[in-house]
Amino acid sequence: MPKNKDIKCVLIIGSGPIIIGQACEFDYSGTQSLRSLREDGIKTVLINSNPATIMTDPSMADHVYLKPLTTKSIIEILKEHPEIDAVLPTMGGQTALNLCIEADEKGIWSDFNVKLIGVDIDAINICEDREQFKQLMGRIGIPVAPAKTVTSYLQGKEVAQEFGYPLVIRASFTLGGGGAGFVHRAEDFDEMLTYGLETSPIHEVLIDKALLGWKEYEVELLRDRNDNVVIICTVENMDPMGIHTGDSITVAPAMTLSDKAFQRMRDMAIKMMRNIGDFAGGCNVQFAVSPDEKEDIYAIEINPRVSRSSALASKATGYPIAKVATKLALGYNLDELDNQITKSTSALFEPSLDYVIVKIPRWNFDKFEGADRTLGLQMKSVGEVMGIGRSFQEALHKATQSLEIKRNGLGADGKGYKDYDQIIDKLSNPSWDRVFVIYDAIQMGIPLSRIHEITKIDMWFLKQYEELHALDTEISKFDINSLPKDLLLEAKQKGFADRQIAHMLDCLESEVYSKREELGVNRVYKLVDTCAAEFKAETPYYYSTFEEGIQSKEGEFYTANESQVSDRKKIIVLGSGPNRIGQGIEFDYSCVHGVLAASESGYETIMINCNPETVSTDFDTADKLYFEPVFWEHIYDIIRHEKPEGVIVQLGGQTALKLAEKLNRYGVKIMGTSFEALDLAEDRGSFSKLLQENDIPYPEFGTAENAEEALKLSDELDFPILVRPSYVLGGQGMKIVINKDELEEHVVDLLRKIPNNKLLLDHYLDGAIEAEADAICDGEDVYIIGIMEHIEPCGIHSGDSHALLPPFNLGDLVMQQIKDHTKKIALALNTVGLINIQFAIKDEKVYIIEANPRASRTVPFIAKAYKEPYVNYATKVMLGAKKVKDFKFNPQLEGYAIKQPVFSFNKFQKVNKQLGPEMKSTGESILFIDSLKDDEFYELYSRRKMYLSK
Repeated sequence: MPKNKDIKCVLIIGSGPIIIGQACEFDYSGTQSLRSLREDGIKTVLINSNPATIMTDPSMADHVYLKPLTTKSIIEILKEHPEIDAVLPTMGGQTALNLCIEADEKGIWSDFNVKLIGVDIDAINICEDREQFKQLMGRIGIPVAPAKTVTSYLQGKEVAQEFGYPLVIRASFTLGGGGAGFVHRAEDFDEMLTYGLETSPIHEVLIDKALLGWKEYEVELLRDRNDNVVIICTVENMDPMGIHTGDSITVAPAMTLSDKAFQRMRDMAIKMMRNIGDFAGGCNVQFAVSPDEKEDIYAIEINPRVSRSSALASKATGYPIAKVATKLALGYNLDELDNQITKSTSALFEPSLDYVIVKIPRWNFDKFEGADRTLGLQMKSVGEVMGIGRSFQEALHKATQSLEIKRNGLGADGKGYKDYDQIIDKLSNPSWDRVFVIYDAIQMGIPLSRIHEITKIDMWFLKQYEELHALDTEISKFDINSLPKDLLLEAKQKGFADRQIAHMLDCLESEVYSKREELGVNRVYKLVDTCAAEFKAETPYYYSTFEEGIQSKEGEFYTANESQVSDRKKIIVLGSGPNRIGQGIEFDYSCVHGVLAASESGYETIMINCNPETVSTDFDTADKLYFEPVFWEHIYDIIRHEKPEGVIVQLGGQTALKLAEKLNRYGVKIMGTSFEALDLAEDRGSFSKLLQENDIPYPEFGTAENAEEALKLSDELDFPILVRPSYVLGGQGMKIVINKDELEEHVVDLLRKIPNNKLLLDHYLDGAIEAEADAICDGEDVYIIGIMEHIEPCGIHSGDSHALLPPFNLGDLVMQQIKDHTKKIALALNTVGLINIQFAIKDEKVYIIEANPRASRTVPFIAKAYKEPYVNYATKVMLGAKKVKDFKFNPQLEGYAIKQPVFSFNKFQKVNKQLGPEMKSTGESILFIDSLKDDEFYELYSRRKMYLSK
């Protein structure tokens, strides 16, 4: 039992809907924390309003409350559960901390005799209040940048005059750098200061001297009650100060820090943690280091909670920070806890890495029309990927291959920039593609000294890039037949994909693959073991790399592969890669449930994914985890190594689905719905023919491959017309046009962005109601798990619509048509597993908009609302382990559940906020209402037509 015997029941506060600056890394932390508490026999109560996550699954806590994150909800829960002894607010990001402070100020914790664990209020206040933080650092002798706190416009002007430009303005008590920015010129100061004061909930900003060009580092620490402190991970930002860490490319372990500076930084971090308050738990500290020989270190900030970087550090080291931090909050000491990976050493050790990890953020600027794409102090990315390799170059390449932005890695894919002025501009104004532009600049012959002068990126990183380019140039001198083995091996060790090598050699990817086979240049798999192989690891968490063969005593060459293949029957689940708008955490929820269901069905489960924020990449979710890009070459090598019964592609969103065609072509079995059926649903022409044969109505449509065909088609279809490209996610490029000029402009623009794409033109049913249904089908029977009606009219993307479960004003005739159409389509597509169908309803007639034979964004929402594990059931159907009739469905919902989209527009001051067919929301919350007389529903319904943009 824990050291503190008084704690029997703990309340955990979640982080709410996903927004830019606070994403599913807190879902991962909260999930680990709940599991950690349960291990100790402690009762858990969770409040979180996000239905898309594993954290709010009924199996995770003894009581899950899907309620708004307000003090009103907290009071309701505490009244219902007088047994709650303690609250742990450090797992739910800034949202949870802010709510905890508010509850403390209102005296709620003392009223209900609930104690705060894992942090204390003083520590939160010291860290959040920039002035208090600065004063404390002064008292303990830790240098910080010259700064002053101001609460008025006039004070701000005086500070600017005193410090001179450039300056940094940071708003207090905000998230993801909200309200922060650089001011280079006096004329921009007024606007930034006003914005910062308005953004801060307490109307306070810190103005400090900008440390432009300094290097940035983060340190993750844990401390127990006995004041033992361990440093879990030191992360170096490749981007210098001035770009939010959430938008920076980060590397672990630190690459360019001298040992002396590293020791100073460690000592400073430990001193800071020991002085902010008397608590046991986790902390994240950020430092700036001067880029000269002196390596001066300034403290930037400290967060007394698990952070975005804690999830990354956990995945990078294999040390589950949130799990251990929870144990420490209960009163355990570090030396009493096991290392979770080796199971034989204690948690009072510092992980050492014999590999390198690189994190690259994933942005979605295409969804924010008019947004300023320059990266700065305010976070703008919506997700991230992590690559693991034996060198920085290999990890960097694997991370770029994981991004899913139609790039094969750095360079060598014909997609780089070739214009000098454009390259210089992109280096000077960092945006989402700077990681690629550095390579383009070197390729163009721009000297490293000039690139360093513009970007302030450390020369060590730039030299790594230069080496990659030199190898690219060397390989390009050969052809596929003359390429020597040592060069091929070097290219693979440095992370170049077969596709990139094929581009250098002007041959096919498959020829490079065959050449590797012939020369014995094959992937080997290594363990992530927290201790550089010093102790035996018990946890099967792997990454791939390439090695020179070692000669045995018998004279044979071999490479050391640490991934042992068992003789059990296996299933691979393909993950959904980085979070982005249109494909978020709901697919991670589905993947985790898929893994658990496959395990219950007697399979060894193998997970492939590259997203460090999620539960699917936790080292003990599946029997084996391959932390690898969801990229063809990596997947195929794992399949050949593991020889699974089949692969599940239905649960990983469009990422996994896009690989179905190749899996099918290479003879890999797809579990559940066949590739042909998946492809038929994507191909609008074939799908409409299927609807016609089944006598199911759909809006008139046609396909076009250029602007001329589109204009000709518009004469037959009548405006308004909905234009959309094939095979895209989240309504990318979809738009409603109302005349020929708009049509031509949009089609030309689309084909420039997505060349060789077939465009679909539908007659848009103006004023129609939209609804959608999710169902499970086994090829014979269909069970509809939920029908939802959208509050906004047809034409606003389903991910951006408020949706009610069950529908609130569709008559019996319409409901019957929806049920009939759903069953007919599921069977006609030979669906085995999940299917989502979207409908437009006009004049009591139900038209089909589209069908997706896979897990949809809404499945977790329906599962939470009805308290049924639908993904578990569907996976067992996909595996052929169960039929639909084997399940006893028992949905429970009194009243209605509303899916409420959440947007992150506040990160972009000048963005177009109008909604339309292209999805823009970053997350969602769930709201339960008893009846349609509820005020919140009434207000939503009255505004339903306001946002429709054509």
